[in-house]
Amino acid sequence: MPYQWTETAPDDSGAVLQRLILWPHRSLPRQGFVWFIGATATFMALPILAVLGTQVLWGLLPFVVLVMLGVWWAIQHTYRSGQTREELLLDHDKLQVRRSDPGRATREWRTNSYWVRACLRQGPVQNYLTLTDGQREIELGAFLTPEERVSLCDELGRALGRARE
Repeated sequence: MPYQWTETAPDDSGAVLQRLILWPHRSLPRQGFVWFIGATATFMALPILAVLGTQVLWGLLPFVVLVMLGVWWAIQHTYRSGQTREELLLDHDKLQVRRSDPGRATREWRTNSYWVRACLRQGPVQNYLTLTDGQREIELGAFLTPEERVSLCDELGRALGRARE
């Protein structure tokens, strides 16, 4: 799953800090990107080989180059959007959520962890996961699949319960 829980050892007061980091899943790793671009370039070269030495080559070549540049740009754009991170820090008296998006300022939300509730509801997406303290509501894990949001909601409920003890 594209999230990870970590816990720190109890400090002098006995408080345990729970940390959750979420990130968007990317199915094409960087090495796969190299192979995909290479295979695409190879397949795009096949029609070029058929017209090599003719004037048709100059009519086809700009379109082949545009397709290759478009594919390159699109995949690079998804890698940039994959740099989004959400970090949740939770202990017995506070909860902090920090969201970092490429090209935007980091957004933070802090509240008392005792009042926070994780809930799923119908919203812009299926199983819309939110955290609320009764006054403000924030979305968490918008880039996760509906099944991952359900699983995360259960885990958040248990983590919040442990923090209240």
